[in-house]
Amino acid sequence: MSRGFNKVILMGNLARDPDVRHTPSKQKVARITVAVGRQWKNKVTGELQTQTDFIPVVAWAFLADICERYLRKGKPVLVEGRMQVREYEDPKTGGRKWATEVVAENLTMLPSGRREDDSYGDIPAPRPQASSYAPPQAKQPSAPAYGGPDAGSLRDDIDFEEDFPLDFSDLGDSSGDDVDVPF
Repeated sequence: MSRGFNKVILMGNLARDPDVRHTPSKQKVARITVAVGRQWKNKVTGELQTQTDFIPVVAWAFLADICERYLRKGKPVLVEGRMQVREYEDPKTGGRKWATEVVAENLTMLPSGRREDDSYGDIPAPRPQASSYAPPQAKQPSAPAYGGPDAGSLRDDIDFEEDFPLDFSDLGDSSGDDVDVPF
């Protein structure tokens, strides 16, 4: 049997507050419902039609903790995950039932567009770690900046501001070993 592909991306608003519980093995699980709306124009009448689907989403462990701490009814979210169909026995009737839900693998809290609604509590700002942080790389010039007849000014590069204070064009020819870079 060949391998399949199961990827779901949802963007919508929470239809209710997260329901957070723990499994018997003490694993945290959050159930949320994402309301996803769509609009279309009726071809016959020309009226604008709307429909809202309420998609059940399950988040485990760390994502469940995020849901519990920061998500509330009405908050916009982007959920990436996979579709899952579970079979279970109904305790009331004893019959078999099936549940279709999205298992979240990534969750992004989105701004609502209203300033007062965009506070997600005390979310700490990410701090770069000294060992893994690398500043963004500037666009590399086509010629080396340290010498050669084709070496030009960094002011000519489109990514630098007009008043950038350093100009390497006057460094002259050099192999790059003994160049005094003015920073």
